[in-house]
Amino acid sequence: MSWDLFVMALPAGILSVGDLPRDYRPPPLGTRSEIIAKISSAFPQTDFSDPSWGTLDVPGCHIEFNMGSDREINNFAMHARGAGKACPDTAAAILTKLNMRAIDPGSESGLFEQDPNLRYKSFEHWQSFGFQVHDSLDKKK
Repeated sequence: MSWDLFVMALPAGILSVGDLPRDYRPPPLGTRSEIIAKISSAFPQTDFSDPSWGTLDVPGCHIEFNMGSDREINNFAMHARGAGKACPDTAAAILTKLNMRAIDPGSESGLFEQDPNLRYKSFEHWQSFGFQVHDSLDKKK
């Protein structure tokens, strides 16, 4: 299981996904090659040998980038796995480098939080949920 973040252009000033207009359609983020270049400049070890599915390994965190196959990208997903603060901090660094925001279904606001305490809380919530699912599956075996 991964902690999933959905990167897209969100309106300035919104504080929760509830603030999004019902008919909101995010504008394009840019070309896939531009986004890959920005991520790679911040984290040169990112492997985009398959431009539609990149991977980044840093101590304590593994992130997969589901970029799709379109030349121009309206959104993409980051699938993170790890422990501690490495994943939330790495995701924050990537979003800052891209100057983008993300949907985080596990956060109270539904948005990826820039406040470190709130983003850690969301990540910890995901981890505890994942442990519960894993334990439940183990008991059924």
